[in-house]
Amino acid sequence: MPLSEHEQKLLEQLEKQLHEDDPKFANSMGSDPGRTWSTRHVVIGVLCTLAGIALLLVGVTTQLIIVGVLGFVVMGGGVYFATMRNASATKQHPGSGTAKSGKPRSSFMSSLEERWDERRRDES
Repeated sequence: MPLSEHEQKLLEQLEKQLHEDDPKFANSMGSDPGRTWSTRHVVIGVLCTLAGIALLLVGVTTQLIIVGVLGFVVMGGGVYFATMRNASATKQHPGSGTAKSGKPRSSFMSSLEERWDERRRDES
């Protein structure tokens, strides 16, 4: 269901205000138009996750630790694979996705750490 004009204007105003108030946070939370969800990744990831759960249950019932651990690893890999995004735009424009996406995360984390330290100092 598409947004009405009024809702779109409100959303644009909120985005603009967020960019003005905290540009680092806004850039780190912004969506990358070149990265899309892949149905193939989701389906394969869900199947791997289900297979991992089955292996985990088999490992628990047979009391074989290695099978349970293997099931857990397969399950985690399936979840990771399902949540991966397809980088179609980075293939067209090399170098635009990897260096850019890594930096805002680190600056975002460093700003969160700075805020946490400031709060701790204020409480003391």
